[in-house]
Amino acid sequence: MDHPLDILAERGFIQDVTDPDGLREALSAGPVTFYYGADPTATSLQIGNLIGLMAMAWLQRAGHRPIAVVGGGTGRIGDPSGRDEERELLSGDEIARRVARIRHQMSRFVELDGDRGMLVDNDLWLRDLNLVDFLRDVGKHFSVNQMIARESVRRRLAEREHGISFTEFSYQLLQAYDFAHLYQAEGCRLQIGGSDQWGNITAGVELTRRLHGAAVFGLVWPLVERSDGKKFSKSSGEAIWLASDETSPYAYYQWFLNVPDADVGRFLRLYTFLSLAEVTALEQESIDDPESRAAQLTLAAEATRIMHGDEGLAGAEKATAALFGDRSLAGLDARTLEDAFAGAPTTEIPTARLDEGLGVLEAMVAAGAASSNGEARRLIEQGGVRLNNTVVDDQTTTIGRPDLIADSTLVFRIGKKRYFLIRFV
Repeated sequence: MDHPLDILAERGFIQDVTDPDGLREALSAGPVTFYYGADPTATSLQIGNLIGLMAMAWLQRAGHRPIAVVGGGTGRIGDPSGRDEERELLSGDEIARRVARIRHQMSRFVELDGDRGMLVDNDLWLRDLNLVDFLRDVGKHFSVNQMIARESVRRRLAEREHGISFTEFSYQLLQAYDFAHLYQAEGCRLQIGGSDQWGNITAGVELTRRLHGAAVFGLVWPLVERSDGKKFSKSSGEAIWLASDETSPYAYYQWFLNVPDADVGRFLRLYTFLSLAEVTALEQESIDDPESRAAQLTLAAEATRIMHGDEGLAGAEKATAALFGDRSLAGLDARTLEDAFAGAPTTEIPTARLDEGLGVLEAMVAAGAASSNGEARRLIEQGGVRLNNTVVDDQTTTIGRPDLIADSTLVFRIGKKRYFLIRFV
């Protein structure tokens, strides 16, 4: 059986390890408890967290025990890494709601109930810390000079307008304390995270050594970027969320389907459980027959199945077939419609208009699909009008409530690519 470090390295999960030989020996000796943390700074994890969830899954599959740490405590403060301004401070109720959602998302990748894994909220051990005791027992082990030297801190200090608050400056002490606490409470010996967490992780390794005399380890992966420049971060405003009510399975599927050829092999290694032999074969197929997009189709299917299950994948494939083919749009949900037609002109009309009898010509004009009844009539005569992807061949057609998709929407397609929506409110 391959060593877990070799599996992670071959698939692109390793940039740095604090003690490679020591970690290799520990993982060979028996099950190692490890942790990955995510702060509830949003109502959902997003695609940037995906590499961490997959790394957890591979280590668990190799027999090791994950602790998923949701930072209900550190989330009250906020990690300054990658930030230009201080995060919004959240209420306890809001953090609890987000923690529950994140637990559900993480559970798609790893078992978190029972002996094989667990999820904890660091608020449980951080909320009752005594400040004086904490400064005496933990703070004394940190050099302010080293803390200021962190890139995330230096960048914020260089900004005269915002700077960095003491609250955020203290974040690295709390994350380091998480590792020391989890070692003492659960025997945790490894923390994993993105390369932007290297400073926080090494601080935890050192603090655990000083407080408990223990040899523990840190492992980080490179921050993943697409070759076309599209970001993984929610701060870019283009986040793909793991929660289906924030990013539909269709939009999730489409994101992976549209990754550039230059990225698809790397993403198949990172974001699917396909064997390396299968990935290599798909890469070769993409070279031999790029028009087939076999690698992207497989990536999209596997990634969507992992996150949203077979039902979510089936819905995403159905929506894709309808939106990019001639199948009926009937059965698509409101979130999928919103994602699929985000850029299409949309008109709102009172639902009562349907009860009065809404003719298709009038509806086309209202939607902006035609400038007049006469133009609408000509477009229908030419066979260029589809209503919910079904050809309209009768200009006297009356639209009723049964014609609505997701109980609220009509979609007109004029020609091959021009879409116009009506939402009944």
